[in-house]
Amino acid sequence: MTLTRPNRSAATLTKNRTGDHITPISGMCVTCVDGCIGMCEIGKSAYRGPEALYPQPFGITTSASEKDYPVDLSYFNIMGTAVGAKGIEEDSDKAIFPNVNIETKIGKDKKIKLRIPWIIPGLGSTNVAKNNWEGLAVGAAISGFPLTIGENVAAMDPESKIVNGKVKHAPDLEWRIKLYKEWQQDGYGDIIVQANVEDTRLGVQEFAISECGVETVELKWGQGAKDIGGEVKIKDLEKAQLLKKRGYVVLPNPLEKEAIESFNSGSFKEFERHSRVGMVTEKDFMARVKELRDYGARHVFLKTGAYRPSDLARAVKFSSKAEIDLLTVDAAGGGTGMSPWRMMNEWGLPQVEIYSLLHKYLSKLDKKGEYVPDVALAGGFILEDQIFKGLAIGAPYVKLIGMARGHLAAAMVGKTIGSKLDSGEMPVYVGRFGRTKGEIFITTPELKQKFGKKFDQIPAGALGVYTYSERLAQGLRQLMTGARKFSLDNITRDDIASLTKDVAEISGIQYIMDVDKKEVDQILG
Repeated sequence: MTLTRPNRSAATLTKNRTGDHITPISGMCVTCVDGCIGMCEIGKSAYRGPEALYPQPFGITTSASEKDYPVDLSYFNIMGTAVGAKGIEEDSDKAIFPNVNIETKIGKDKKIKLRIPWIIPGLGSTNVAKNNWEGLAVGAAISGFPLTIGENVAAMDPESKIVNGKVKHAPDLEWRIKLYKEWQQDGYGDIIVQANVEDTRLGVQEFAISECGVETVELKWGQGAKDIGGEVKIKDLEKAQLLKKRGYVVLPNPLEKEAIESFNSGSFKEFERHSRVGMVTEKDFMARVKELRDYGARHVFLKTGAYRPSDLARAVKFSSKAEIDLLTVDAAGGGTGMSPWRMMNEWGLPQVEIYSLLHKYLSKLDKKGEYVPDVALAGGFILEDQIFKGLAIGAPYVKLIGMARGHLAAAMVGKTIGSKLDSGEMPVYVGRFGRTKGEIFITTPELKQKFGKKFDQIPAGALGVYTYSERLAQGLRQLMTGARKFSLDNITRDDIASLTKDVAEISGIQYIMDVDKKEVDQILG
């Protein structure tokens, strides 16, 4: 397993003085020299302390683990075949990849329909999410997949009105919901409001249901990037004080004289705002699900992080008993707007391990005749081969894939191209494709045909998200055609094969040299 580079990273803007010549067990330079300015994480920590815990610069970046785990989705290959077709007539004129159906539905009774099988599973109060929300919301809506508003959005908004500990007005949250709904097409997709401890105390989900017309809410136990509550950086003293008064953990305490003086003198330039960790019990979980449904929630989801196997089992069992509409399971290392960097690299169950345990637990419930919720997998998915493998490793229970960082990247790129077009300063790398939206964004003709004059209102960031999604959709259809699976419900675990025996043992997916053994014997007589 490759070293995690524990004493340096581009994420924390640190590096070793001796470059690649480092001590493997610690990450320190082989020779640590008196007089070094301190470019490594030890050095930076010596003068910036806890600031060095987090990826930087906050608010304009997303980060994901650089740990090279022993096993990941690249240790599986997709199995194609030269015979047959499932989900379509066995006819070469009909069994073509544009005819692959990748629409799906999720939910127990009242189904949510998706044009494509992925979801953005929770972008909350970080600046990088807010600054790109137009692109994300409009892009997801016109693409036909769901988008989740993550934790802390209402309380982070200085314009929100909180009366007697409950949200009564939340302009930022309302805007995010309204924007998605305005562009939603033919009932595909959905806008989901997530809640953590603070959101639940403030009644954010009740507000979203009653005042904003939200039908789907999500309980949050955690995420794959960290096992503590959400955190952000605050550059404004008044806002830090407001959040402290609203019940958040803010470090240092912005109400204390010493912290105020240190901030004003420039000793530090950002406060840290942290959320609390939840205390999960079956009784409280069941009660909260019932409470939300009684209040008017049409669908209730659960998202959990890369916790230990017993917590994964709790998530599966509680979701079954409460008849949750969607369970999202996040794997270690996927990505975040801001999480402690070492934590992101070194805690939790990675992709293949957590997905394999999840399938095992779901199968156990299924065999006993218990309710099995629809499931989404998250944790570093960005391209179509990974999507196919995720659907296959979790089949038949996994219905869609959670993808946040990829869509955020597409939104940021689209937005940047839009601003360059406006300024007339298009970089050569992109300018070679043209000098107008229609020339650069390849999906422009179909969107113009669909939206007419309204096309001009589509933000450039949304064009990025839509165009990226169309690439993923076509790539997925092509992979499915090679496997002769022409609808999502025909994907099975034997559509992929393990490349090593270790991976086969972990996942339960056949070792590639053992695939089709019985059929081969029959063919060869």
